Amino acid sequence: MSGPGRISISYEERAGIVIPLAAGGGLPTHSHPQHQLAWAPDGVLTMGAGGFRWVVQRSRALWIPGGVEHGVLPGASGAMLSLYFEPDGCPLRWVSPTIVDATGLVGPLLSYLMELDGGVGTGDRRTRATAVLWDLLEPVPVATLPVILPDDPLALRVALAIRADPADSRDLEEWGQEVGASARTLSRRFRAETGMGFASRRTLRRLDAALPLLGAGQPIARVARAVGYRTASAFIAAFRRELGTTPAAYFGAP
Repeated sequence: MSGPGRISISYEERAGIVIPLAAGGGLPTHSHPQHQLAWAPDGVLTMGAGGFRWVVQRSRALWIPGGVEHGVLPGASGAMLSLYFEPDGCPLRWVSPTIVDATGLVGPLLSYLMELDGGVGTGDRRTRATAVLWDLLEPVPVATLPVILPDDPLALRVALAIRADPADSRDLEEWGQEVGASARTLSRRFRAETGMGFASRRTLRRLDAALPLLGAGQPIARVARAVGYRTASAFIAAFRRELGTTPAAYFGAP
């Protein structure tokens, strides 16, 4: 993903865009002064915004306040529907990225707003539909996973390897042999630079990798194996411990 930039949104008669994403694709980190509501009616996106990662799919959209840097992480599928709103005319005062419920009338309303084609009366129709949208948008309380990497080059090598393959089960002794450091040194550097021990950091990475798979509807047992758990029960226990709920409830309607 390229470095952060600033994107200028052009407002004419259409205040939204649909961005098709090839399998495995993403979008670089950027920001713009307008608020954005991102939704994936088909497929699953993992978005980085405000220092966290968020899963966006059919049942949930992501509200991104103006000025907040954000991007779509590689691995996306489907298309991202994005609507943009000028802060001066927006009644919402959410200052942080916020997951909102996109079930019920919200999803069809988002699609309707995107389909307004700029013909006669479009402005009035958009104004009425947007007023309804403000009444319908409800935050979904979800726990988030921090995206923290160590600065130390040896610990960073380990962290990047785990990010590439969260199912890797090597312990610190084995990683120490791989990068040329003692297990004690790696442990100390992980804790000092990420605020957590190696095992906790790996658990969070595994759950982070699991979220888009769960959002795509993959069976829990398959997801558990893909991210390094031998049993579904062990995965569910870790998920509940770190995120405060079960995988099924995490993606359920509020």
